[in-house]
Amino acid sequence: MKRSRRTIRIADTHPGLFDAIDGADPFGVAGIVAEEVQRLRTPAAEPVQPELAMDPATARRAERLMFVSLGSGSSGNCAYIGTTSGGVLIDAGVDADTVRRRLQDNGVDFATAVHGIILTHDHGDHVRFAYPLLRRTTGKFLWATPKAFAGILRRHNISRRIKEYHKPVYKEFAFNAGPLAITPFDTSHDGTDNVGYSISYGAETFVVATDMGVVTDRALHYMQAATVLMIESNYDARMLATGRYPQYLQARIRGPRGHMDNVDTAAQLASLWTPALHHVFLCHLSHDNNTPELALAAAAEGLARAGAEVLPADAPVYATRPGTVRLMALPRFDQSPLFFF
Repeated sequence: MKRSRRTIRIADTHPGLFDAIDGADPFGVAGIVAEEVQRLRTPAAEPVQPELAMDPATARRAERLMFVSLGSGSSGNCAYIGTTSGGVLIDAGVDADTVRRRLQDNGVDFATAVHGIILTHDHGDHVRFAYPLLRRTTGKFLWATPKAFAGILRRHNISRRIKEYHKPVYKEFAFNAGPLAITPFDTSHDGTDNVGYSISYGAETFVVATDMGVVTDRALHYMQAATVLMIESNYDARMLATGRYPQYLQARIRGPRGHMDNVDTAAQLASLWTPALHHVFLCHLSHDNNTPELALAAAAEGLARAGAEVLPADAPVYATRPGTVRLMALPRFDQSPLFFF
């Protein structure tokens, strides 16, 4: 016997799931639904900014390349280049406690921000505090060429444990240190396997060209690409000739593996300046045979000869325009101001 299929019809008058029955809504369901619909139709409010959020201008500034010299001259050379979160020391000739304190004063924590030390050569005024700075630290390196590192061990009474921190670098081969891309290049000096450094971060190229009697072709290649240049201006020729240094020492300083005088430095600046070069720092001024005034005057004349408008390093920001370059002689014993590029 064939069974018929029954069809169930729901009357139009049947209440829906969220309809009130007999005008009542005992569970408040309709109200809940209405509130949810209204919420979905209302545009979302702007998120509340936390009170401790970094100001956008401060955030941009913190990510820019920064530089501070912690001492420059025959009494000791050391500087920091990097960002507030990562960078390197250039040489280690300043007392370790002084370095840490001066970095902290500028918002740079030695323990977390400094990835290590890049060495230009093995003379004491550039290396004597390398081990005191690195000892009892982890994850920090002493970047130097193998020959320069051998010179350190040969020349100085230094703990052999410094070998644990050495990371060899080679001229013309780039390496990374934190956020920085660094390339060593050949310089002419009477240390062991001397180098300068081209340090890149973002659009900036910071070039370190110190302790050199003449500018080698490879050094000039990197110096010409600098947007910021730290260049030696060691002595005034007249002061050296009439000063207390014996003749053999004068000859060493004047030689092609010695140091550059103010006139040499000015001539180099005149030949290599382009509008891309916006800061020049004169470093390693002799305490006995130079003055900041003499070095600055010579360098300013050389830059002006090339067509640059020379400004003091502390000139207001609104003075900056195409063709201007800020010029400063780094202090011998004190720290410089903190610069952002």
